[in-house]
Amino acid sequence: MSKHRHYRSAEKTLGTSPGTLTYIGEEIEHAIKIKRIEYNATEYHVDDSSKLSACQLPRSTTPYVNWLDVDGIHDPNVVSALGQQYQLHPLLLEDVMNTEQKPKIDMYDDVAMPGNGAANGADGARYSLKPVVFVTLKMLHHNRQRQEIDAEHVSLVLGQNYLISFQEERTKDIFEPVIDRIKASAGKTRRNGPDYLMYALMDVIVDHYFVITERIGDKMDELEDQIVQQRASQQTLGMLYVLKREMAMIRRAVYPLRDVISTLLREESDLITKNTLPYWRDLSDHVNQVIETLDSHRELVAGLMDVYYSIVSNRMNSVMKTLTIVSAIFIPLTFIAGIYGMNFDNMPELRTKTGYFWILGVMTVIALGEIIYFKRRGWM
Repeated sequence: MSKHRHYRSAEKTLGTSPGTLTYIGEEIEHAIKIKRIEYNATEYHVDDSSKLSACQLPRSTTPYVNWLDVDGIHDPNVVSALGQQYQLHPLLLEDVMNTEQKPKIDMYDDVAMPGNGAANGADGARYSLKPVVFVTLKMLHHNRQRQEIDAEHVSLVLGQNYLISFQEERTKDIFEPVIDRIKASAGKTRRNGPDYLMYALMDVIVDHYFVITERIGDKMDELEDQIVQQRASQQTLGMLYVLKREMAMIRRAVYPLRDVISTLLREESDLITKNTLPYWRDLSDHVNQVIETLDSHRELVAGLMDVYYSIVSNRMNSVMKTLTIVSAIFIPLTFIAGIYGMNFDNMPELRTKTGYFWILGVMTVIALGEIIYFKRRGWM
């Protein structure tokens, strides 16, 4: 039985000014967890104290790649404080807290913004927002308890020498494999910049898409066997509708990601180095592969539903055919029985001693004749 989930509605944003931080998503009671990771080819440091004072915009001359992994986006005060410390645009922070936001990419240039005192210590002053690349996308999980797919809102902010990842709070950090590789100094992550780290995180998310599509494919094979072997039931149709709904949700999460990566490859940005472009193109191929798999699964689901309805229709036609044949056989017999069931005085056959047996014989001959006729015509 699925657990009821409390959800904050988007109606709370009605009438608010653009850039107002309002969390839209599942209600979460736990505090936001912040992990700060610094690394280069030879060193690695981690601070998981969740202290905002440790989250400062790194200097342009820092020898480290700074990764701020934020687990939880439900507290506007924390998100606002991080935005001020890293000089992020208010509209960017608004998209971070909106879990209904579809996957997209925004490239913010260096721009001056009116101050608010908290950002620069002086009311009315102006401060400069640093250029960043902002990407929001969906992480898909298979919820074994509810037997459905959960979508987790993930946002990535790429700046000079740093990367910030925002994710909804879950029991397990989805970027743990990347953290393990950094700790072990395995792979290319330690030897590249924050743009490669951004690619690595998105690659983890896309890899989970393959896991989800493979699970759907296995389920479709099982349902196909049930339908072809005529073991399908109303529950089978219900499972097909569930798969159809899940694939529609996956399409909404995956299809915009193709445009996101295309924009990264097409638009020139100082934050994306040429060394990482081959990896982005490889990621684009993976996304296209997922999309092609979803399209084939979608067509197969539609075909299975048509086959199911066809089998049900044929089964119903077979039942109606049997009932029609039985009715056709008994119609003349009922006619004869009806005639001799009338209570007229002048019916000579009723006084014949062997009349009953003659009528039974005639009725038997008629029934056998109809059966032989139906078989010759291929109706039985």
